[in-house]
Amino acid sequence: MISDSGKQNNILSGIGLSYEDVLNDDFQFDMDGHDVMVFLHIQKTGGTSFGRHLVRDLDLKRPCECQRKRKRCFCFRPHRNENWLFSRYSTGWKCGLHADWTELTNCVDEELNKNEGETSKRRYLYITILREPISRYMSEYRHVKRGATWKGSRHWCLGKQASAEELPPCYQGNDWLGVTLNDFASCESNLAINRQTRMLADLAQVGCYNKTGFDPKERERIMLASAKEHLAAMAYFGLTEYQKISQYIFEETFNLRFAIPFEQHNSTISQSSLNSLQKQQVDKIKKLNSLDIELYTFAKNLLFQRFQRLRNKDVNFKKRFANLGNINYSKQGITEFNWDRNIDDPSLIRET
Repeated sequence: MISDSGKQNNILSGIGLSYEDVLNDDFQFDMDGHDVMVFLHIQKTGGTSFGRHLVRDLDLKRPCECQRKRKRCFCFRPHRNENWLFSRYSTGWKCGLHADWTELTNCVDEELNKNEGETSKRRYLYITILREPISRYMSEYRHVKRGATWKGSRHWCLGKQASAEELPPCYQGNDWLGVTLNDFASCESNLAINRQTRMLADLAQVGCYNKTGFDPKERERIMLASAKEHLAAMAYFGLTEYQKISQYIFEETFNLRFAIPFEQHNSTISQSSLNSLQKQQVDKIKKLNSLDIELYTFAKNLLFQRFQRLRNKDVNFKKRFANLGNINYSKQGITEFNWDRNIDDPSLIRET
């Protein structure tokens, strides 16, 4: 466990409280105080559905006020108009489209200060969702094939955006509509490759997007170690393949309750697509995403450790786990996790 001084330094630097801080200090998410959840939203992990759960389905004293036409919700503290949630559907993409760890930790505090003024120092609690890497990669391929680009992403690191030389475009024109899987997998600068590792790592440790200063294997080793460290320190993470466990861990960690149960969909279009691939294509995709595969194995083990730890402390576990989402009142409709349905609004498909 980190020292009190180290804990304070984490808070002041914007990195936030670690999971151990949350678990060991009888922590309670202080919505009336200065706690802020920061959702690091990685593409094609089910993050859009989870983000909607956060703004629509939590049982709160002051529920988020959502405006359908603006696709935005006001998630304010019970007694003042300050944000307790920093996410796509609450604050918008203030730190850039699908901002990563490097961008968020150097941006969130500044952006909230712009909107709310420099109040008492906030406590940040980072959260994210991960997905089995090959299914996630195939889902991103299908999304890009339909015309998505995420051109609005800044890829900001150490005070500057990645240059065209550092991130050469994989295609000419407005999008990569209709791209074949072989072409998609052949572009070395395709950010779909090991996306989860890259987005959780501190890219400043490896020269940002400039790859010339490191041996490729050493660069990968540093990035993977950084991603594992940050994931383990996060106040919360979930896995799309384990919705019920992920919901339970979230609720027990933050002492907050969702008004509905998360839905699990084991059969996905991406898995069907994967089954139809030739062996050499599957082997290439696995090789390309070897860092994400190792990260996911680490995450899965860690998730079950956290689950078991919380379960052992919960004297009412069986009843709690069997009744996730069942509280004194109910809300109509279920926010379903179907990762391969076009979950993003069609009007936002290019995310430019």
